[in-house]
Amino acid sequence: MNLKKTVLIASSMAILSAMATTASADGASLYQAKTCWACHGKDAQTPILPIYPKLAGQNKEYALAQMKDIKSGVRSNGQAAAMQGVMGLVNEAEMAEIAEWLSSLK
Repeated sequence: MNLKKTVLIASSMAILSAMATTASADGASLYQAKTCWACHGKDAQTPILPIYPKLAGQNKEYALAQMKDIKSGVRSNGQAAAMQGVMGLVNEAEMAEIAEWLSSLK
């Protein structure tokens, strides 16, 4: 393999790695900016009340579905009413990034 190909492959891998890190960082930033942490805890594991769920490690498809259902009003049970105001601040792309980040936590 020549040097140009090696540099191109290495550069591509670095870019892809940075993109993955950025997506994760964006989810974490959105979690903070959209005030999710205020109820679910800064680490998504220590909610302020026992009735609020721990979100760290949650399945991303499930978390995204719950956020969409709460925002649309399909889900109105439990603490959904408290979440509806917050979900009005979050669009679907942001929900997906938050769900992805939450699923990456242990």
